Amino acid sequence: MAPAALAQSSETGFRAGFAERDITPELGMEQPGGYGKAFHHKFHDACKVRAAVFDDGRTRVALVGIDALMVPRALVLAARRAIHERSGIAGEAILIGASHSHSSGPTGMIQPGQYDFASTLVRRLAYEKSSCADAGYLQRVETEIVAAVCHADSFREEARISFGLGHEDQVAFNRRLRMKNGLTYSHPGKGNPDIADYAGPTDPQVGVIAAWTRDGRLLGAVVNYACHATTNPGGISANWVHYLEQTVRGAMGADVPVVFLQGACGDVTQVDNLSAHGDPPPEQWARFVGGRVGAETVKVLVGAVAVDGAKLDSRSRVLRIKRRVPSPEHVRQAMELVERDPKEVGVTEWTFAKETVLLDAMLQREPVVDVEAQAVQVGPAVFVTNPAEYFCQLGLNIKGRSPFPLTFPVELANGCVGYVPTEEAFGPHGGGYETRLTSYSNLETTAGTQMAEAGVGLARQLTPEKLPERPPAPPFREPWSYGRVPPQVS
Repeated sequence: MAPAALAQSSETGFRAGFAERDITPELGMEQPGGYGKAFHHKFHDACKVRAAVFDDGRTRVALVGIDALMVPRALVLAARRAIHERSGIAGEAILIGASHSHSSGPTGMIQPGQYDFASTLVRRLAYEKSSCADAGYLQRVETEIVAAVCHADSFREEARISFGLGHEDQVAFNRRLRMKNGLTYSHPGKGNPDIADYAGPTDPQVGVIAAWTRDGRLLGAVVNYACHATTNPGGISANWVHYLEQTVRGAMGADVPVVFLQGACGDVTQVDNLSAHGDPPPEQWARFVGGRVGAETVKVLVGAVAVDGAKLDSRSRVLRIKRRVPSPEHVRQAMELVERDPKEVGVTEWTFAKETVLLDAMLQREPVVDVEAQAVQVGPAVFVTNPAEYFCQLGLNIKGRSPFPLTFPVELANGCVGYVPTEEAFGPHGGGYETRLTSYSNLETTAGTQMAEAGVGLARQLTPEKLPERPPAPPFREPWSYGRVPPQVS
């Protein structure tokens, strides 16, 4: 089904292209998403790179979504260089975001060779006791990102474009709960009598941008929603994003590309800790989350107002943000703990000790981190990026201060710097493992605010367009003749 407004079409210089490539990992590869090792033993559905390229006749932008836990900064920079060399698209106009699928391929956490400089102990903890990226797989992902963008660019066609917002508030919940003792716990457990309330918000908006042919066929869509991809339906998978894609394709066309860009969901998952009901099986859970987000996407699509074009623009800025430094006593205690058996110490304490030792080594080489903020405009919409597992409230702050009618925060874009909580989460009523110092999450406590300020600042350098509306009704003349006849009973 196509929007009625598509019937009113004219010649346009706006063009759009979409493409996808397979990045399904091999069985036996590491499954990312934790601080220890896990491996893939079966297959559920394909992992992909999906790309959209928009061209307004003056500027091109590329939006890339990857079924991956994270996308390393070095991979992003290399892919952008290759794309620019092959297509001419500017690097700052290329947005590369990971869906944060915990059932995808090995793009993180520890990068190949990252700790080669360190001691034997640190290398063992990094490479043998931690989740590690695979060098060959990273190269494959980079190759397929470049191929997808360049293919989408090469096959751009004349298009119309639509924008819209859906609302889905039944599948995503803040996983951090305020306890009666005043502290905050992550996933304190259903039925816990000490829970007071949620400690943070969710963002129910489903952002949708779509491109259409002049005869009303959907070329592809870009979807933004905030929820961890942790349903893990069983084996290698794009996670619930697979069912988002299936739902849209079932309604709009079997081959429609759906580029998913993850919203600010650093503290938002599908788990409702305040629910009195048990969790559904993983397969059903993935279908439930993806199906409902997909259904909301379809509702936006079938009601869309498509227009002949949209202004494209982009800005990018690299911040230099300091890492937090563990105290010497903290490091000393951690060094003692990692020499002991995890079963003796306790797995949680041992794991965080291991992470402290890795962070201490990392600080020798990289005490300050490059953090890219980016704003990519498509007409009345702007994508504002960060490379973090970004707390939802920070994303809502960006939306509240943006000058655009539609603002879509995109986390885990153009790199990865781990969890970035609100400053409140580090305070006396904060807590949860997202606030602990690890080799993955360690930026200074103001990092989230710095990213928000930079992203909003970039958005304000752009000129928003108005959100399209349906044309006004013609001037009233007289009531419909059939509708104004009197009742008749005989």
